[in-house]
Amino acid sequence: MATQQTTNRKPTHDVLHVRGEGKAAYWTKVGAAWLHEDGQGLNLALEFVPVNGDGRLVVRIRKDKPAQGEAQR
Repeated sequence: MATQQTTNRKPTHDVLHVRGEGKAAYWTKVGAAWLHEDGQGLNLALEFVPVNGDGRLVVRIRKDKPAQGEAQR
């Protein structure tokens, strides 16, 4: 059951909506993704779905956030 599998594990990737290009791009996190156990695909959980066709969806490996007060590198 995919739903149980995704809720019991931490996401491995973030799903982002990107509008614009280069330094002017605006990135918004819209969901999360989990690698399949065989590493051959992803399960996506989207909180928002862009509807106007402006921009693109990007899946990026999730990076751990530093603890509060810890400097980000």
